[in-house]
Amino acid sequence: MRKMEKQNIRKLGKTGKGASVYLTLPIEIIRQLKWRDGQKVVVAKRGQGILISDWKPKKKK
Repeated sequence: MRKMEKQNIRKLGKTGKGASVYLTLPIEIIRQLKWRDGQKVVVAKRGQGILISDWKPKKKK
């Protein structure tokens, strides 16, 4: 088990031929947000970091 101060430190990994990169998120955070496997999320660049938020479908007019 990881020490508390290192629990949220993660490594980036490559998939396949390196065309995509993945990052694992702590399960505690996923459970708090009530996200599910296969759920769509939006990834946006914010300054020197990223913002990951729940995907909301656009409402039809």
